[in-house]
Amino acid sequence: MSPHASGSVEVELAKERTFGGDGIDVAREMRIIDLSNPDVTQADIDDALWNAAAESGFFQVIGHGIDQGAIDAAFDASLRFFALPTEVKERRQMPPRSNSGWEFKSQKRPSTGTFDHKETYQVTISRMVEHDLWPTDEEIDGFRSALEQFESVNRDLAMRLLESFARKLGFDDDFFAQRHDPASPEYQSTLRLLHYLPMAAADLQPGEWRAGAHTDYDCLTLLHQRAGEYGLQVCPGAEADDRDPDAPLGWTDVEPAAGTVTCNIGDMLMRWSDDQLPSTLHRVRMPRANEIDGESLDARYSIAYFAQADRDAVIESPSGRHEPISAADYLQQRIAANFAS
Repeated sequence: MSPHASGSVEVELAKERTFGGDGIDVAREMRIIDLSNPDVTQADIDDALWNAAAESGFFQVIGHGIDQGAIDAAFDASLRFFALPTEVKERRQMPPRSNSGWEFKSQKRPSTGTFDHKETYQVTISRMVEHDLWPTDEEIDGFRSALEQFESVNRDLAMRLLESFARKLGFDDDFFAQRHDPASPEYQSTLRLLHYLPMAAADLQPGEWRAGAHTDYDCLTLLHQRAGEYGLQVCPGAEADDRDPDAPLGWTDVEPAAGTVTCNIGDMLMRWSDDQLPSTLHRVRMPRANEIDGESLDARYSIAYFAQADRDAVIESPSGRHEPISAADYLQQRIAANFAS
């Protein structure tokens, strides 16, 4: 097959470059699934998760078992990290090709050609000590322990959801857990703290976004948001072959609710499912501070967990629709296309 065959990174990025622009607002339902509902069976939950993911690539879960105290502690750690002086954060700067550590306005989306208006700190357990990326207790007391705990409970939830998808795909229940092994040196799932910069200090250029339109590179993303901090928008169906290419894209706001985990399918799982589960376009827009919307111009904080298959895992399309590719190669190609370095 040609390197530009269907499903190649080059083809995906070429399509992504067509998704910039404001678009229009569209009202859509966001499915909310209660994982602890005593009145339904696990098979019912599997069906609900599959149907929601297959329909739009996005859904939300409640009753997920992650304690609100752990969520609050993770956000507290995030705010304390981003409040550090720049020279302290620079000590934990992201090394080349590591996808771990701190970065500031270095992510440039193919869809917009502009840098995201944010800073992030990324925790990949297998790389933190090697690259000396953990702040010391003198810099932030208890930071490492809080985030190691939070990474672990998010992985548990991600594997629980991926186990449902494995059953629907006819794989072994532990198919994805075996390929997301935190004890492996090849582990590359990432917990990402995000700080979208306040508008008061913004020096905005035309076409800039808090996060430009993109799909995620992983198998499954879990996102924690703080109530009232809006901005996340989704655009299901943007890649449909029958979509009018001249029609504006329709974007839907995702309600930020404390304790509700927003989930979306990533490119890796789309390949593994033979495109049955779509990796859906999303972005973080600038706040709308006017008399109607009344949104805050202050900073926005969120925390994402990206379940990214281990580096040595091979992502194979069951039907052969997509060429096999190692998770290491796939992720590195996507990172190279999205970061200035």
